[in-house]
Amino acid sequence: MSRRLEFSPTVRQKIIERDQGCFFCRRLYHMEHALPGDLAPKDIMHVVARSHLGLGVEQNGVLGCRYHHSLLDNGNKGLHREMDSMLQDYMRELYPGWTPDSVTYHKWL
Repeated sequence: MSRRLEFSPTVRQKIIERDQGCFFCRRLYHMEHALPGDLAPKDIMHVVARSHLGLGVEQNGVLGCRYHHSLLDNGNKGLHREMDSMLQDYMRELYPGWTPDSVTYHKWL
């Protein structure tokens, strides 16, 4: 199962090409405490988290920098809910009919 939750190199490349930079940096989202070094490394972030069995598929990944990935994952600034909503809206724009359930691992499917 854990392999199904990881992004393959091919999927990673598709997400990088699709997003062309950090999803949140492009929107200038809460940049006030970001350090330049935190913005350069790019991560593939799960929309539905791996801890919630989010699959490693293109429809569940977004390109992000370390700064925003940390904000999303740690949630210590109370931004997780808003960031999650933004990511889900983005997925719905790209993939009509997208739902969190559609990118969540289900043992019996």
